[in-house]
Amino acid sequence: MRIEKDSIGTLALDDDTVYGIQTARAIDNFSLHYKKTSPLLIRALVMVKKAAALTYAALEEKAAGTASGTAELYRAIAGACDRVLAMEHCEPLFPVDALQGGAGTSTNMNVNEVLANLALLSLGKPAGSYNIIHPIDHVNRGQSTNDVYPTALRIAAILALRSLSEQCATLQESLQRKENAWSAIKKLGRTELMDAVPITLGEEFGAYAQAVGRDRWRLYKIEERLRQVNLGGTAVGNADTAERRYRFMVYGILREMTGIGLAAAEYPMDITQNNDVFVEASGLLKALSVNLSKIAGDIRLMNAGPHGGIGEITVQPLQMGSTIMPGKVNPVIPEMVIQTAIRVQAHDFAITAAASRGEFELNAFLPLIADSLLESVCLLERAVLLFRTKCIETLTPNEERCAALLEASASYAASLVPDVGYEEAERIVKEREKR
Repeated sequence: MRIEKDSIGTLALDDDTVYGIQTARAIDNFSLHYKKTSPLLIRALVMVKKAAALTYAALEEKAAGTASGTAELYRAIAGACDRVLAMEHCEPLFPVDALQGGAGTSTNMNVNEVLANLALLSLGKPAGSYNIIHPIDHVNRGQSTNDVYPTALRIAAILALRSLSEQCATLQESLQRKENAWSAIKKLGRTELMDAVPITLGEEFGAYAQAVGRDRWRLYKIEERLRQVNLGGTAVGNADTAERRYRFMVYGILREMTGIGLAAAEYPMDITQNNDVFVEASGLLKALSVNLSKIAGDIRLMNAGPHGGIGEITVQPLQMGSTIMPGKVNPVIPEMVIQTAIRVQAHDFAITAAASRGEFELNAFLPLIADSLLESVCLLERAVLLFRTKCIETLTPNEERCAALLEASASYAASLVPDVGYEEAERIVKEREKR
């Protein structure tokens, strides 16, 4: 066992535990047993820490004119970052609950302590030897939770949104293929669930493709605002404790590491205080969820049957649909998509409420924003992939059913109006319905 202490007191930790006293306190204080901090956010935080460590290593070497012992400590921290980033599953090292007080300080300290101890172990020193590598004095040097946490969230969000945008592009292409393949299948159009005018099945799916295309473009464009970060602004955005040389160098290293054109905000205090960009991003995710829900709902209705419903298309059977009705198969993928959409819309409310609760120079509720935003992106990415592969691409049209419903309707009556007038066309429809 090793003993660690802080201003509150002391705690005993197992010798092989790579987190420290602040993490242990957070595990106890925030024991909601909800879920752990998003691995996407953890990895992005580690990237920020690596960029900072490499920056200080370079600055120390430049100041000494040669390789120095202090520079080697920072390179050991960067190596610890590499070790974490190479892990397929790093969650056991970062056990703090996603929802926590302190604006993310506990997650930041969890990362600081793990990196400090991994660096110490790489140098052959026991964990907890903070007189050599300190979680705050070294790993967190020139930083604050208030600049590294939102910077990491922006990085994580951008990387996740890029993947989601690519999935939307692929879904759009699948819908467009249906548009082309089904361009000659005439069917009954419907407004307010009532018979309307003739359309084609291809036109219907073409409209879906247009909606998803707008979502794809919106998600792509939001990156412009997310790239503005407050790294180097430290506690409130005025760069207190962050050296000018560090602030200039760290951005170049972080841009190279992430592949993102990150830029220092013109007014870092704004980025530290205000979280409206995450509300904006969440709104775009909500818009995508609305379109996915609408498309999934239409497919569910068009698939309804097989004998008592519309039955214009058939959703691929995937699993047993009932424990009492033999042979029943349900449209489970569209139903999953709709539930995912509702969850994303709930997260949007949480993000909106949390962002509005900031006071003065900081928002203490950023952990809820981070958890909700990243979960929404990840849920949507998986939902879009499954919707495309297990539903859209495997749909089959029922051309005879489409033709039969169209023939049985009075949908062509609208074409009579220019020649005989609305009232005469209506009379013809009424007469036809009496037969």
